[in-house]
Amino acid sequence: MKIKGEWMSIPVGIPNCPRGLEYLTSIDQLLVKQKVELLEAFTGFETNNKFSIKNALGQKVYYAVEDTDCCTRNMCGPARPFDMKIFDNFRNEVMHLNRPLACSSCCFPCCLQSMEVSAPPGSVIGTVEQEWTICSPAFRIKNHLGDTVLRIEGPFCTFSMCGDVEFQIVTLTGENIGKISKQWSGFAREIFTDADFFGITFPLDLDVRMKATLLGALFLIDAMFFEKSGNRESDGVGMLS
Repeated sequence: MKIKGEWMSIPVGIPNCPRGLEYLTSIDQLLVKQKVELLEAFTGFETNNKFSIKNALGQKVYYAVEDTDCCTRNMCGPARPFDMKIFDNFRNEVMHLNRPLACSSCCFPCCLQSMEVSAPPGSVIGTVEQEWTICSPAFRIKNHLGDTVLRIEGPFCTFSMCGDVEFQIVTLTGENIGKISKQWSGFAREIFTDADFFGITFPLDLDVRMKATLLGALFLIDAMFFEKSGNRESDGVGMLS
């Protein structure tokens, strides 16, 4: 019997799969939980974000650690550029996410948000690119060749108070195949910290590279819409947040 909280066993014998992404071949759902940092909760001083990534059974699949310097975190706040390192149970970095400095405002369509996903680090497998919109946020999911494979359509209102906020994953023909949801985590946690709960679902047979890229999209969405500056609530309406 599998015990909740233990590490997921790595599937074996998966051909043409980037090292470390074998876990994703048997997964159609991931749960991402941000670790509460006491220094940040009590002082508002930004620290490097840390996340645990689990499957639907509660087994650990990966853990993620933000890699930015103190000045960047506290001067740029939620708009900061960052690298995110994602590790497996053996402390191998299996994915690397890079968010360059850019603007998410609808007033500046020439410099929108993006996230580059590499697996293994140094080998780009996909990118997430923000689309220019005025009301509801939207993103393109591209493969390593730069071809758009999927899209993400967000809600008009990204307020997370008292309910989940869902971003739909759709095909190029508009078929809904999954979602990224920011889950309500309780009044105190929502108000006094920016430690969030996320869930992501996608088709079981989706290419693991696209699953990994969608995971990168989750972290970009968290940074854009749910990361607080000095623990001040910044959720908003559409692209005006």
